[in-house]
Amino acid sequence: MRYFKNTSWMMSEKVLRIVAALTIGAWVTRYLGPTDFGILSYAQSFVGLFAAFSTLGLDRLLARELVKESEQKYVLLGTSFILQTIGSTILVSLLFISIYFNDNDELTNKIIVIMGLLTFVNSFNIIGAYFQSIVKTKHVVITSIIGLIVFTIIRIVLILNDAPLIYFVYAIAFDTIFLILGAIYVYFRSKQSLFKWKFSKTKAKSLLSDSWPLILNAIFISVYVRIDQVMIKEVMDSESVGQYAAAVTLSQAWYFIPGIIGSSLFPAIVNAKKVSESLYYDRLQKLYDLMVLLSVSIAIAMTFLSDWVVEFMYGSEFYLTGDVLSIHIWAGVFVFLGVSVSKWILTENLQRISSFNLFIGMVSNIILNIIMIPKFGVIGAAFATLISQSISVLFTPLLFKKTRPSFFMMIKALSFTSVLRRVFK
Repeated sequence: MRYFKNTSWMMSEKVLRIVAALTIGAWVTRYLGPTDFGILSYAQSFVGLFAAFSTLGLDRLLARELVKESEQKYVLLGTSFILQTIGSTILVSLLFISIYFNDNDELTNKIIVIMGLLTFVNSFNIIGAYFQSIVKTKHVVITSIIGLIVFTIIRIVLILNDAPLIYFVYAIAFDTIFLILGAIYVYFRSKQSLFKWKFSKTKAKSLLSDSWPLILNAIFISVYVRIDQVMIKEVMDSESVGQYAAAVTLSQAWYFIPGIIGSSLFPAIVNAKKVSESLYYDRLQKLYDLMVLLSVSIAIAMTFLSDWVVEFMYGSEFYLTGDVLSIHIWAGVFVFLGVSVSKWILTENLQRISSFNLFIGMVSNIILNIIMIPKFGVIGAAFATLISQSISVLFTPLLFKKTRPSFFMMIKALSFTSVLRRVFK
């Protein structure tokens, strides 16, 4: 029950943020228009390309280490904080170098710098990992929800007062700082102290030794999901980025569903493996089937309703967004399946193959964007995402004997053969 309540608080905060993104976030997008929203999205994507250097994979690793070595919590927290601060220094240095060589306007580069400097503040996110390790995220989540409410009110006030783009960037910075100050406050209230944090070279080497595969994966993912918007800006313009980014926001709004389903059903799949292989693979197949049914249903609905949804949420200025959405939404089929595959890979301890799959997806996405954006514009970028997702999730498992069973399960799910057998047996 304690773990369930902890997870429920975390999921509640995520759902609220998604709702805010689809309501107030859509209003902000509509207010800014394609060009200003494109500048903001480009800057966020540009910084996102280097994001792996600021976290160093420690965001995923730290909670586990704090559970294993709770008596070393101050050393773990202090060492992780220093490492992430060094990582943020590397990130900001790379941003300044890239800014020196790019031809962006002054406002775009200013936003990039602000977003980059916020990664130093985000180093304090390790406090969240501490509360996860002791299964007490409630108060941190409450602080986050309060911050979301304040952030929402600020954005509404900015819209009503016809504020320029840079004020919305300051609002994002305020939201980030508010969340961190809230986490620090909760940390002190729980009778902990930042001044007890300690740095250890030995622990730093140990953490980096364990986190380097995560750093690699994070780099692949960062480039994979951000490169399209950066390339659209370089090849086309900020307005095109805005048209595309608005569609991506609506398309990715559904991606919390497979995360919830995967986390909920994962224990049942692991337990089935202990009972028998046949039960294990039967439950996996049912998970794949469910993911395909849900994602295809969403994709079909959004394909037919895309123009209406975009007109309702963003207005007529986003005239290309509906076409992009009707294509990009189908990438969600492979995202849903990818979550299922990741659970299977974790159970089978095949994480290295997962890294290879991400690498192939990243490379294919870059190549396809280089080919398709100059010829087909934002529509080409949407097709590049769809094709690269299918290559990474569906076809790369064919390259390894150990992962081929997953390919055949996905084919069954996509062809609905296993579903039809259950219906008509």
